[in-house]
Amino acid sequence: MSDALIVIDMQQGSFGPATPRHDAAGLVGRLNILAEDVRAAGGAVVFIQHDGPPGDPHHPDAPGWRLLPDLHVRPEDTIIRKQSCDAFLHTSLDKFLGARVIDRLIVTGCATDYCVDTTVRSALARGLPTIVPSDGHTTADRPHLPAKKIIEHHNAIWSDFLAPRGPAVVRPCAAFRLST
Repeated sequence: MSDALIVIDMQQGSFGPATPRHDAAGLVGRLNILAEDVRAAGGAVVFIQHDGPPGDPHHPDAPGWRLLPDLHVRPEDTIIRKQSCDAFLHTSLDKFLGARVIDRLIVTGCATDYCVDTTVRSALARGLPTIVPSDGHTTADRPHLPAKKIIEHHNAIWSDFLAPRGPAVVRPCAAFRLST
């Protein structure tokens, strides 16, 4: 059995000066370490890229569509494209995971309150054992709440509905790495 690490929307268009993300540099470093650990254990690393409509910073022809340059994407990694917040909806992610013996799905990335949350809920609806590293996702400040509070809020929600599926499913990246 192995893990599958899903890294969602870590694209240049989400990390511009107009939309700063909470602890972006720290997140990239933690995801690179976690991805290396998953690969070393024989797991799969999947990068999800959002295809936005024309004029959107995530449109495939726009520079913002590219993954962040500091992410360590390896030739053996898989890139899956999506067009909604849900990394499973109308993508090959379900088929990709179904072709492997996956013990746990680790969901990380950008837009805690949109893409990460939607993908976590979609994974749980499929019965996939799901882990969300508490420091493995980020978002931007919103008019009603700063990014740090949004992240804390979602970690608490996920802890509540992930708890019956297994012990400590929301914990820091480093703690996850030590317990694999």
